[in-house]
Amino acid sequence: MKEEAAETSHIGTEVHEARLGVKIAALAERQHGVVALAQLRGLSLSASGVRSRVARGYLHRVHRGVYAVGRPGLTANGRRMAAVLAYGPGAVLSHRSAAGVWALRPDNRSNVEITLPRSGARGRPGIDVHVSRTLATDVSLVDAIPCTTVARTLVDLGDVASRRAVEIAVEKAEILHLFDLRAIEAALGRAGARRGVGLLSSVLEDMTGPTLTESELEEAFLAISRRAGLADPEVNAWMTLPDGTAARIDFLWRSERLAVEVDGHPYHRTQQSRERDARRDQLLRLAGFEPVRFTGRQVAFDEEWVTRTLLALACPADGHGSGRARAQAA
Repeated sequence: MKEEAAETSHIGTEVHEARLGVKIAALAERQHGVVALAQLRGLSLSASGVRSRVARGYLHRVHRGVYAVGRPGLTANGRRMAAVLAYGPGAVLSHRSAAGVWALRPDNRSNVEITLPRSGARGRPGIDVHVSRTLATDVSLVDAIPCTTVARTLVDLGDVASRRAVEIAVEKAEILHLFDLRAIEAALGRAGARRGVGLLSSVLEDMTGPTLTESELEEAFLAISRRAGLADPEVNAWMTLPDGTAARIDFLWRSERLAVEVDGHPYHRTQQSRERDARRDQLLRLAGFEPVRFTGRQVAFDEEWVTRTLLALACPADGHGSGRARAQAA
């Protein structure tokens, strides 16, 4: 009887261990192969159970209180998650590491950067720690990893990276449709007096150009056009496109088959507006017009480029275009 009871108890223990192993594996799968000691305790794994699994090669210590499950090697996201778990609730991936997980720039550093909402915590081997009291509103999840938002990441990046690195990250955010100017302005307002605030603000000012009204942009562009010797275009002219829809064109030279749009606020444009603009450009080409777009910054600061482009399109080498423009170009 005792032997049967012992065997039954042994089988029960094995079943319990197997079920526990499945739960740990499932948790690790959701967290890029790593688990925290507090999470293991939450699954009712005792301290001796943890030591036993470490001894058997099932758990591999990554940081104090953080283990890789099954094998010691980790992916980049595994290292990032392990660093966040090492500091418990409230810790988030940040700075260059956050920029890497958002794909704003390559993240080839050996150390992982995190930010905590509390002070007093020290860095550990492989982890750089930052502290912020305004972190709560700037947190997101990327591939299940707690991480600063894109807006906050761009601010933080300015604290630790070069101006060019921030410019590239902003451009990449725009390409990936992650750029939200309102969110960035809010993050800048919360960040206080920091290097990153001034650097990012300067980058945005240079990249977006001057804040001009629609009428100011029109006047500035028309002045460039006149100095280039072009006949005045139709301004805000309506025309019917090949699909039957009507479109208002900022500046239209009908005889030269040239349609110009001037965009003063590129970062306020949505993905939907980009797609709409691309379709309109395609329809203009089908109608035999050459669509061209200039940014407000180009109009304000790069008159030479705008002039050269207008003359090349309005006065092509085959001789078509307005006589006035051809005479001026000659």
